[in-house]
Amino acid sequence: MSIEFRQVTKRYGDAHSPLVVKGIDLVVPKGTLTTILGPSGCGKTTALRMIAGLDAPSSGRILIDGQDVTTLGPAERNVSMVFQSYALFPHMSVLDNVRYGLTVQGVPAAEATERAHATMALVGLQGYDTRLPSELSGGQQQRVAVARSLVLQPSVMLFDEPLSNLDARLRRSMREEIRALQQRLGLTVAYVTHDQSEALAVSDQIVVMHAGQVAQAGTPQQLYEQPRSEFVAAFMGEAMLFEAQALADGSVQLGPLRVRPRQAVAAGAVKVAVRPEAWRLRPVDAAPPDAPSLPGTVRKCAYLGSFQELTLDTALGAIFVVAPEAEPRWQEGQAACLSLTSRGVSVVA
Repeated sequence: MSIEFRQVTKRYGDAHSPLVVKGIDLVVPKGTLTTILGPSGCGKTTALRMIAGLDAPSSGRILIDGQDVTTLGPAERNVSMVFQSYALFPHMSVLDNVRYGLTVQGVPAAEATERAHATMALVGLQGYDTRLPSELSGGQQQRVAVARSLVLQPSVMLFDEPLSNLDARLRRSMREEIRALQQRLGLTVAYVTHDQSEALAVSDQIVVMHAGQVAQAGTPQQLYEQPRSEFVAAFMGEAMLFEAQALADGSVQLGPLRVRPRQAVAAGAVKVAVRPEAWRLRPVDAAPPDAPSLPGTVRKCAYLGSFQELTLDTALGAIFVVAPEAEPRWQEGQAACLSLTSRGVSVVA
């Protein structure tokens, strides 16, 4: 089932209270995973809670599979939510936690147990029936929370920062499991996070929110490679912004370098977002003599095994560069020439 917001607003308190969500439109297509991404306080969790029916919008409409659910409560929406804290019952076993919702719905005990076991198998919890939450790792608790939601066979699943309590390696593993489960079962999922790499890894669509509004929505590739604003460019990765000049021939002059934007740009002053991996770094004696380049001096360098991170002083200011090769090893004080690749460079409004 699809999810649709139509000019939805939300404020807490009276009519004079500030809006937390400011007239947003968004669509989560059926059978896809859409991530609502943004910094703390941008309204993303409030948007998720309104889909769940835990918060009512101040104005606007929310539709699930074309049906207006704006005034319906959580139990009437066939939506399940996995919370950041997992919210497991500590005194209940894994099996009892998973089948709890079915028991509340009045499903016969034998059927509830059968469905719970089938769902636990989906998320790799076979044999954990009698364990208590306190006896589980963070990743296992997360699986229990997912199973408890999934057993209800919801039309829509919602995830609110589900991986924030896990370490980096387990976070990577669990996001892959959630994505695989969503694709295998064809679930419609809205997923809230503040982690850009997590959003890029799991999403069919990313909705970036800023100050209660949708800053941009699109595929991960569109958000990363074609940001429409300074905020999106800076938030989706570590893009640096530079003053530049759009020329009559359609190219953009950035210091001694020229770039060709993907979209048509009117002549005049513009801003260019450049990601750290877009820079190509060469020793001075290895740079082609006739190719435009930006001279720089290495001020900081860090060796990270398979790549290097560097900061260079240039005429455009300090520039952060990610060099994809571990060799040659750069040294502080070394002179270099910088040029730009075709990817990772965007002209923004």
